[in-house]
Amino acid sequence: MPALQIHQIPVLSDNYVYLARDPETEATAVVDPAVARPVLEALDRLGWKLTHILNTHHHHDHVGGNLELKRATGCTIVGNRADARRIPGMDVGVAEGDAVALGAQTAQVIEVYGHTVGHIAYWFEDSAALFCGDTMFALGCGRLFEGTAAQMWSSLSKLRDLPGDTRVYCAHEYTLANAAFALSVDPGNPALRERAGRIRALRADRKPTVPSTLAEERATNPFLRADVEDLKTAAGLPGGDAAAVFAEIRRQKDEF
Repeated sequence: MPALQIHQIPVLSDNYVYLARDPETEATAVVDPAVARPVLEALDRLGWKLTHILNTHHHHDHVGGNLELKRATGCTIVGNRADARRIPGMDVGVAEGDAVALGAQTAQVIEVYGHTVGHIAYWFEDSAALFCGDTMFALGCGRLFEGTAAQMWSSLSKLRDLPGDTRVYCAHEYTLANAAFALSVDPGNPALRERAGRIRALRADRKPTVPSTLAEERATNPFLRADVEDLKTAAGLPGGDAAAVFAEIRRQKDEF
């Protein structure tokens, strides 16, 4: 089966919106459309027809374009059924373990609560593509606006267990700042130092640092490494529970 065709659209100050197209059937989804106009312009330029919106969570910079896109294209809006009242125009509600068909492609729905209570991710296994919204970033994770640290650690652990070649299509270009923080808590990590150098070079050339791969995140993202002894010690909790270590690292990042 041909892999998804994925087109990245930078919008607002640091958001990424994604078009994902099944080349067999031409079914096309947009993931977390913050605004409609750049999406419509990209569809027109590429000659693609929008059939679906896949929302990861309710924040306005992820759903702000929903209704305009639905009016313009008649597309079907998919989101967490438990969060239906906060997803504008939602047609199809899904939950953990459900599958979402996009033409011949299938996304598995993963509940990843923490940033919000209601956040989900879409994993297209056959295309090795993960759309994770604001749960995991390149070298980072989302703030805990609604959920708990324990919930977020559980959510990140689910994502960490996916295959290493999975490409991580997160929703924001925060990587340069995330790298600075990661180096502050994991300075002895050679893979992180090497990656931080690559990130600085990409951003100096105004190039995106996203997507990354899950293998890269496992090796370098401190929020996925809260059960590693070096990180526990750096967080001041040697031998501590991983969820508590994660909470401390998240607290430090909030104040960084």
